[in-house]
Formats: sequence, structure tokens, C-alpha cells
Amino acid sequence: MRSILSAGVTALLLTVLPAAAVTVKKSEYAKLPDGSPVSLFTVTNAKGMEARIMTWGGVLVSLKTPDRTGHLADVVLGHDSLRDYRADTGTYFGALIGRYANRIGGAQFKLDGKTYKLPVNDGSNSLHGGVIGFDKRNWTGREVPGGVELSLTSNDGDQGYPGTLKTVVTYTLTDDNALRLHYTATTDKATVVNMSNHTYWNLKGEGDILNNLVTINADKYTPVDEGLIPTGELKDVTGTPFDFRKPTAPGARINQADEQLKRGKGYDHNWVLNRTGKGVELAARVEEPTSGRVLEVFTDQPGVQFYTGNFLNGSVKGKGGKPANQRTALCLETQHYPDSPNKASFPSATLKPGEKYDSTTEFRFSAK
Repeated sequence: MRSILSAGVTALLLTVLPAAAVTVKKSEYAKLPDGSPVSLFTVTNAKGMEARIMTWGGVLVSLKTPDRTGHLADVVLGHDSLRDYRADTGTYFGALIGRYANRIGGAQFKLDGKTYKLPVNDGSNSLHGGVIGFDKRNWTGREVPGGVELSLTSNDGDQGYPGTLKTVVTYTLTDDNALRLHYTATTDKATVVNMSNHTYWNLKGEGDILNNLVTINADKYTPVDEGLIPTGELKDVTGTPFDFRKPTAPGARINQADEQLKRGKGYDHNWVLNRTGKGVELAARVEEPTSGRVLEVFTDQPGVQFYTGNFLNGSVKGKGGKPANQRTALCLETQHYPDSPNKASFPSATLKPGEKYDSTTEFRFSAK
């Protein structure tokens, strides 16, 4: 009688309770020279969409999403091995960026009357947190419902930045094919924080991105000087190659005789997002005509860096040993504006003790 009742209850529970829609599997990706492991988390939803994230650099190693026929393809650039990721100092494939994403002019900033000097790794500037930024650290990872939580402590003085910064970033895959990144951080001294993700997207899975249809929800952008540091101006995009308020292929205007395009060797600029509230709002949309894949970027950040892979020159090997060439992918890095610590008119990137850096960006995928 007991066994019959148990079987009946089990059958009822299986009927009532849905199967877990998102699964998370942990494995070892590789080992660092000191023998410490780099973990890989494979996150899959019920529709077959799959994201793989490793603890080294918090890198999004791959993301497979369906096209209009349901065919899955990996839509991010990357490397084949940990050795290649560690040797690559210039592309930041799929990595978490911090403490400060993008450029800080003159590799220094002043906060509360004190000047902080940072590593110089981009002309005369400091780029993406310095020589050993968050992209060059092995984060601590653990499984959480629907994804993986990565944590990292950056000590006071790390890469020149003040304060001990405790950071947690969570990657979550949803049932409706969205990859959500939630960033939090606290500090014990006043500091500056601007975290982002540097994934290179190619929605076709091959070829270039010049014919992708890109929309950016912004009426203004921040022009740059010769060193790619914002001048401080918020310039209207009307009548310029930077007007992506309607779907436009980057290849239509990327080679125009425009001073800003020449300085960036293409698009490598921050757009001032049109925002109406405090939550996540649409920042950008990319449609790849051949596959039908669509990427929509939602964020609560004030800006987004649209980058067309201008500095990829084939010298770096991507997946399958293929060279990563110019224009083979695009980046949409949600962020505070570049050089904000040196621009009082820009939204502040300062974080003080007792405050919490809390930001969310979602990459939503579909096909049409």
C-alpha cells in the first residue's frame, strides 16, 4: 500500500512541477601555471540556447542561439584555449571589464583633492582597468539558479585605484533567450567604478558585420580627440555618420571622410542613451539579415560604446585558429562615459563607502 501511494504521489508531483528550464553544469576549463583551476559553467535553457562562462576574466566563452530556422550557432568571438586568452592583451574577447571600462585620459584622475595615477596601456591613457584589469583575474565562481555568480576582491591600490572593491557579477540565462548580467560592488574608500562586458558579437556566426542593421537609442554621442578621449561635448547625431536612430548598416557610412571616424578607424565611440527612468531600457538593436537573428541590448547605464572591431588585424587567432580580422564582429559595451572621472559634466562614476554599485544589462535574442 505504501509503495503504491508513493508512486502515485511521485506521478502527481511530476505532473504538477515543471522540469527545470535552465540547467547549469560546472567543469574544469584548464589550469593556470600555478595549478589553480579555471572553471567553466555551461548554462542551457529549455529552448537549447547555451552560454558558456569561465572564471578567468569572467569571459563569455561562447553563446549559441537559434536563427530563423532554429539552427544554433555560436555568435561570439573568442579563443580556443586558456593560453590564448592569457596571451591576448588587446582584444578583451568576452571579458568582464573593470575597475573602469574604457579610457581614462592621461592615465590619472583626481578624487577628493587627491590625484591617482593609473597604468598607461593605451597611448598616454589607461584602458579597461589597467595592465592587469578584471579581465586578467581568475574570479571565484559558483552555481546559482539559472546561471553563475562570479566574485572578485580588488585590493586598495590595485592598478592605482583607491579602496578595496568587492565585486559580484551574475550571468543568468532566461527562458526567453536573454542573457542578463547583474553587477554589484562595494568599497571601503571613495573610488571610481565602471564595469562592463566586452563581448564581440557576430550574429551570423561568420563573415563581417558591415551589413548588420544597427539601431542605437541616442540623440547624442561624445566626440573624441586624437587619443580617443571624449572632448566633453555631447554632440547631436543629426546629419552625421553617428545617427543610428533608424536601422542602418555600419558599412554604409564607416568609410566616410569624417574626422571622428578617422580617429577611431571606424566606430569606437560612446553614445549618450535616451533614458526616461532608472530601470533597464532599450539601448541598441542589431539585426543580421541572412540568419534573421536579432540582438536587443537593455541597460540602466547612461551610455553604450559601439565598436566595430577596428583594431582587429588578423594577428590574433580566434576560434578554430582562424584570424580575427577587422569588422568581423561588433561590441555594444554598456557603461558610464569614457573619462568620466575627469569630466565634471558627465554622470558621476564615483562610489563611496556605504553605497552600492548596482547595474544590470540584458542581451535579448530572437529571430525573424
